[in-house]
Amino acid sequence: MTPSLILGSASPRRRELIARLGVELAGVAAADIDETPLRAELPRVYAMRMAREKAAAVDGGTAFVLAGDTVVACGRRILPKAEDEATARECLATLSGRRHRVLSAIALKYPDGTLREKLSETIVRFKQLSPAEIDAYIAGGEWHGKAGGYAIQGSAEGLIAWIGGSHSGVVGLPLFETRSLLKSAGFPIA
Repeated sequence: MTPSLILGSASPRRRELIARLGVELAGVAAADIDETPLRAELPRVYAMRMAREKAAAVDGGTAFVLAGDTVVACGRRILPKAEDEATARECLATLSGRRHRVLSAIALKYPDGTLREKLSETIVRFKQLSPAEIDAYIAGGEWHGKAGGYAIQGSAEGLIAWIGGSHSGVVGLPLFETRSLLKSAGFPIA
């Protein structure tokens, strides 16, 4: 019998990405948890904790639950999800002309409550952004609700000079790591 999977996220991007693996979802259930980083919490630790807590918060019944979290980090600093223009501008100014890390953590909760997890780390470097380029990106609105104030799958991709790692991880679900977790759990993925 093929196992069933619930995606612990309301993200349409994560749904699109999981579909690329040929996995049909039994459902979607966004976890409602406090996503505030702990004092002095490092970005890698935070990303993993968020993925685990999101997976644990979703009642999958007899289904597996896959949850994830994507964190944009400059050094030890976790950049916020941009919910307003000022935050998006601050993030883009911080990222302009420099490298940053995108940590994409995933956790798979088995029906018995066992958790398995993986982390993808991608290095991204933006070109030096002019004020006009930042203004144009802000005007497009793609930044809203995005970690670090940008969406690589949109026009921000044209501002990225270099990427080393998982493009899908930057979008929000690292497919290599996700495939590995699902295959080890018995999902029929080629």
